[in-house]
Amino acid sequence: MPIASLAMYASPSPVREATALFWAALGKRLRTAGVDAPQALDEEIRYNEAWLRPDLLFGQTCGYPYVRHLRGKVQLVATPVYNLPGCEGPLKCSFIIVGAASPAQSIEELRGARAAVNEPGSNSGYNLFRAFVAPYAKDGRFFSTVQETGSHLASIDAVSRGEADIASIDCVTFGNTLRFDPQRVTGVRILAETARGPGLPFITAAATPARDLVILRRALAETIADPELAGVCDMLSLRGISLLGDADYEMLAELDWDAARHGYPVIA
Repeated sequence: MPIASLAMYASPSPVREATALFWAALGKRLRTAGVDAPQALDEEIRYNEAWLRPDLLFGQTCGYPYVRHLRGKVQLVATPVYNLPGCEGPLKCSFIIVGAASPAQSIEELRGARAAVNEPGSNSGYNLFRAFVAPYAKDGRFFSTVQETGSHLASIDAVSRGEADIASIDCVTFGNTLRFDPQRVTGVRILAETARGPGLPFITAAATPARDLVILRRALAETIADPELAGVCDMLSLRGISLLGDADYEMLAELDWDAARHGYPVIA
């Protein structure tokens, strides 16, 4: 039996519950169309371990690992369009956050500050952040310390508690947190926005037949447009999909190269 995994935006709990309901509807539509789809999402497998599974029917990855590691090894299904601040069609930015009481008004004022990043493989928490900072770095450095937190929520918490001075947060994660866990972001404020890039694509295994890929795309669009699922999609801030190709994601690799050309290959 193929697997489905949608763990990239799995919190807060209303989003996780809506994600499960969304898959239940999408999976049913797929089975009706003749695609062997699981009844429920696989919630045991770690999000990034699903990406290269040969039995992956439907998953979601980050654009940066896609351009670095997954191209040619998975197939793009579609890119979701979210209705949240910072999103523009299939493109989205990251929010550069600082403590709510921070006097900083620009990134230049944060030279020597303590940065928090979720993980080096992240587009929103690392690649877009690095591209934003790179023009200001000197001799490959800008911050005094860089701590890896493991998640966007942990980065928000680190800045809120004063353990870090700055972080880069995916705008969808920030928007979901503001909607459903607003207390969590009371200790931070948005200083700036990064450049926009294509969002987290839905993917399927390289072995998925072309016929099933066509059905996946059609069923996905129909599920989002289904009036009976309007409440679920509103909970997910999901309003459509865009069919982006490999060339559309190339800009994320270019941001990586541009940072290296600035002499800033890693956040430091």
